[in-house]
Formats: sequence, C-alpha cells, structure tokens
Amino acid sequence: MKPVRSLAQHLAIHAADAPHAPALMTAEKSFTWLELLTEAEQLAKKIADRQEALIVHGNSLDLARHAYACSLKNRPFWPVDRNHCPSNALPAPATALIISTSGSEGAPKAVQLTNRNLATAAAAANQRLPLQPGDLWLACLPLYHIGGQAILWRCAEAGATVLLHEGFDATQVAADLSRYPVTHISLVPAMLARLLEIGANPPPSLRHAIIGGAALSLALYERASAAGWPLNPSYGMSESSAQIATWTAADGPWHEGLVGKGLAGSELALTDNGRIQIRGPQVMAGYLGETPINPEDWFITSDLGKIDPNQRLTVTGRADDMLISGGRNVHPNEVESCLAACPGIDDVAVTGLPDPVWGYLIVALVVTSKTSQEISQWSLSRLPSAARPRRIIHLPSLPRNASGKLERPLLRRLAQGAA
Repeated sequence: MKPVRSLAQHLAIHAADAPHAPALMTAEKSFTWLELLTEAEQLAKKIADRQEALIVHGNSLDLARHAYACSLKNRPFWPVDRNHCPSNALPAPATALIISTSGSEGAPKAVQLTNRNLATAAAAANQRLPLQPGDLWLACLPLYHIGGQAILWRCAEAGATVLLHEGFDATQVAADLSRYPVTHISLVPAMLARLLEIGANPPPSLRHAIIGGAALSLALYERASAAGWPLNPSYGMSESSAQIATWTAADGPWHEGLVGKGLAGSELALTDNGRIQIRGPQVMAGYLGETPINPEDWFITSDLGKIDPNQRLTVTGRADDMLISGGRNVHPNEVESCLAACPGIDDVAVTGLPDPVWGYLIVALVVTSKTSQEISQWSLSRLPSAARPRRIIHLPSLPRNASGKLERPLLRRLAQGAA
C-alpha cells in the first residue's frame, strides 16, 4: 500500500525529482513542479496558522494555488463558489479539504475530507484509469467541487500535468483538445453533449474521458462513442472523495446506469431497500458540525442501484426522486432515458405533480423542436402507461448547477408554474 501523502508532500517530491517538468498550465501561465512549489510556499507565508478552514472565493488558478498552499500550511482548505457564503465551524481533526455539496436537493452540506481520504482516492483512481508523468489532464470542472479538486490530487499523485481551464467553455476546450496531447478529461454529460454539438473531436492522445455528475443516456453514449470518445462512466460524490466506481471496457458492454466495479480498497453494497452504501478509506470523516463517521461503518447514500454477480454497479436513480404514478413506482431516470433517445430532443428532465387520480402526474420538461404530440407518440409504445408524460413543457434550457446536475426542486417549481 502506498504511503498517505498530502498534496504538499507530492508537490515537494516532484519538485525535487523532476523540477523542470510541467506541473500546471493555464491560458496565461505555466508552472514547473519547482515553480509551483515556490509559488505555493510564498502564498503559504500569507496564510495565518488557524484551526478553522481557510474559505477562498476566486478563479480556478486562485483556488488551485490555495489548495497547495493550505496543504503546505497544514490548514483545512474550503474552496467555495462566489455565490456561496458558508459559516465556518471548527473542522474535525485531520481535515484537509472541505467541499460544499451541490445542494441540488436542498441546503448544501459541508463535507470534511482528510489527506487519507483524498490520497487513497487519487491512488485508486489512477490505478483504474492509469495516469503517469507526461500525461495531461484537461481540468474544466469547478475547483469548488470535488470533481475539480480530485484532478489536482490525481495529477500530484502521478506526477502528471494539469491543463487548468477557467470553468467550461466548449470552444476553448475543443481548441485545447486540438492543440495539446490531452490524455484525460473529466466531463458531465451536458458538457459532453455540447462538445458533440460543436463538432469537437477527441485527440488521438486521449485515453480516458471520465463522465460523472449526472446520468449518461444511452443515446449520448452511442453518439460520443461513434465520434471516438473513450468514455468511462463513473459514480462518486463529495462524500467519497470523488469517483468510487468507474466503468472500463474490461467490465463488458455498457448499458445505461452502469458504472463498473468499485475502486480498489472500497466496498459497495445495497441496503434492503436498494440504496447504495459505501465503505472504505475514501469515505469522508463526516459533515461539518455533525457527528463524525466511524470508518468501519457503511455510509448510506441517497442513490438507488443494482449490483450484478460480477460486482458491477448500476445506478438507477435517487431514492428521493421516486414517484408513484397509477400505483406504479416510476423513477424520472426511466422516463428521461426513453425521451433522450428520441431524435430531436436535446435535453430532457422529468418531475411529478401531485394528482388526485394518478398520485403523481408525470411531467416532462424538454429542450427540443419536437411537438408535444410527437413526444407523446414516441413514448406511447416505449413506456408503460403510468410512466408516460401527461404534460410536456418546452423550455429553452434546463436548470442545472455548475456540476451539471439537474436542480430537481426548481424543475418541480417550473412544472407547478406551468400547471
């Protein structure tokens, strides 16, 4: 087992062993490992010795620099969106990073992660999707989410280079895919769809396109695969230090929801009611201000899933999204997957409205040029009666947060407003 090292320790090792190798690249600046260490050391001198987390708003480079500097200072780092102003409680001992959850289903929580959580997660991810010195990871996910911070840790663990973007701009991502020998990229499905729309091509160097944050539809998977994208659908969350299961070709043919086997060192199981539960060194220390988690206990997620005899996990949706329509359990993912395969539908989300007859009336919110009648006709032979959308709402775009997740509460409000 590899020793648990902090982000700063990885930085120091590479600065000593490969001082002139590229560590971090942006549109304006490039840093070798030695230059990045020097930059972090200078910033660390300005950071006070405190037990409280250092809360930082800023652009991607600011957040990356503070991640390294706080690690050098051995102070918890809390990167936040400019629109988020958290109150800072005293973190649990050994906390290295605090990440605010997306809040897509309510108020955000603050996830406390230790060096052990983050280091073991990075090592396991790099084992599943090999990363090594000379590789280049294009990072366009927000660094105030775990998906972005995890890239810094994986590249530091492997000695690979981060090509850091200021958020996601499809045109800029496409340009850098053409310009640089990118080997890895992390995307949410909405980002992948946008790159396909503008005709962005993956470079021959690209080995892994990690897709997470939201459900990947079969239609989008097939379009991207046909265009040459080497897709690796994954499953994870802030509480598991990013991905904890990732599909590769070795797992067999892909189907919707399949995210492959758990990463090394982690355990996946299901509760009696079908919720995914996880255990292992990647699982967080606990939520800020709440009782710490016992490392030996299972962490029960809000996601539903299935595990086959080969230990491959399929995520079927969130437990709290389940709707009962006409006496039948209907999950929005089931309907969304069906409608997403309809030619001409660019984006789709499904929610429910309380109804005295149906229990919940299924409502589809769509971005499309298709008519409601055409969409209803498509679903007629493909969905059971209780799962067919009874109302179809056309929108110019769907509400998604920065990590690409649908904002379900807002979807319900939009459906109620239209009703």
